[in-house]
Amino acid sequence: MGKAVSITRTEQSASELRSHAARCDDAEQARRLLALAMVLDGAARDDAARMMGMDRQTLRDWVHRYNAEGIEGLRSRKAPGPSPKLTEDQRAELRQLVLDGPDPEIHKVIRWRCVDLRDEVLRRFNVAVDQRTVAKWLCKMEMTRLQPRPFHPKKDAEAQGAFKKTFARC
Repeated sequence: MGKAVSITRTEQSASELRSHAARCDDAEQARRLLALAMVLDGAARDDAARMMGMDRQTLRDWVHRYNAEGIEGLRSRKAPGPSPKLTEDQRAELRQLVLDGPDPEIHKVIRWRCVDLRDEVLRRFNVAVDQRTVAKWLCKMEMTRLQPRPFHPKKDAEAQGAFKKTFARC
């Protein structure tokens, strides 16, 4: 069995760790501080870990973090999450593409739908995503998926007006 890891930081006593745990906003950090205070008081590592609801190995890892970084090292850290699929330049290009609207001759659509944008992102940036992801991107860009009703490029405004006048008499 390996040698027990000792707490090398001596600037704070067990009672100071407990008082800091009482003032701490992070419950997980407070639990870790209390476990270290128990170890400083001379409790067995197995007992201290069990009392604080963790494994002995986990307590050993927290001792290493405390020795390296102090009390701040015991804070819970947020995971960075996955890296974005599009770069900033690509997102700016996508935004401009949505603002400009599709070219009916090139894109074969008269308005953008999420499925159309998904296909365009795959064609331009070689990034395959779900259409729900495209909807989330639009939301992050503060753009809505709702668009005005499309119009036919060959519509006749005069014929429309005449139809409305005729239809109103009926």
